[in-house]
Amino acid sequence: MAKRFGGRFSPHAGPRGLAPAPAARPAQQIRHPYESRTSWVTAMATPFLLTAPFHDPVGMATNLAAFGITAGAMWLTREGLQAEAAYDARRVARKPAIPRKLFGGILTGLGLAVGVAEPGSFAGAGVLGFTAAILHWLSFGPDPMRDKGMEGVDAFQQDRAARMIEDAEAHLRGMTDAILRTGDRRLEARVSMFAATARNLFDRVEQDPGGLAAARRYLGVYLQGARDATSKFADLYAQTRDPQARADYEALLGDLEASFDALTRRLHEGGRTDMDIEIEVLRDRLAREGVRPSATAALEGRREPTAAETFGQALRETLKDRSR
Repeated sequence: MAKRFGGRFSPHAGPRGLAPAPAARPAQQIRHPYESRTSWVTAMATPFLLTAPFHDPVGMATNLAAFGITAGAMWLTREGLQAEAAYDARRVARKPAIPRKLFGGILTGLGLAVGVAEPGSFAGAGVLGFTAAILHWLSFGPDPMRDKGMEGVDAFQQDRAARMIEDAEAHLRGMTDAILRTGDRRLEARVSMFAATARNLFDRVEQDPGGLAAARRYLGVYLQGARDATSKFADLYAQTRDPQARADYEALLGDLEASFDALTRRLHEGGRTDMDIEIEVLRDRLAREGVRPSATAALEGRREPTAAETFGQALRETLKDRSR
């Protein structure tokens, strides 16, 4: 069986011969597995369009409306599938503002009902339309109807973080597009590795928008500067192939990568510190209320009885005395 070579001098290898790490969240490549189904449904509605010229004016308008409604329903469904794919790809996400798949199913049923409706048979057309809407729901599923991972998250901060991350993603896409002008696959892989590190920071900020203040410069100024530097380097290197310029650019990416990685670790450790404080406070409160054994008892290898165990022991001793 053929096996792809991935050694030190492979065009796809990163620095030091390592394969580039995949991007943490390549938002531009997210696709829903059912997205292609919308094209098939649109194709199956083409008879309405093709047979429209062979009808009277009312029938022509009806067929054209049926095809237009069905095509619009599939466009709306495809948008809903893309929104669901982005929702599933994130650990923290809000539900889509508009249930596009739901409306797409309603329009699908309406388009079929309009296409098959004839004078005196509106009830049958309604039944077919309702059946089509149900089949649409079974084929594409429902829209996400609840927020994910938003418990305890400031909605205002979350919106600010989402806007800044969207701008940061645009800077990364600008870097990726600019480095393509060099025609060097190793440089493309190196930029992809940096993008993966930057997206790790994006994920951390999404999970904890409280770190947005510390990451503001990284998401804005630093990434914008990296995009501009990449554009200028790509123009220069495509003409001169200057090895010193390449070394300087790779050193810049290394410094940026180290800075982004260090900030991600600091934000993670800060979140861990806050969690440890909350756990310790809760443990102390449980110990004071007698629900959790105290630290002294734990060190001595024994467990203090809870209130229920103490009551049960007293009840057993009382019954034992009465039986005597």
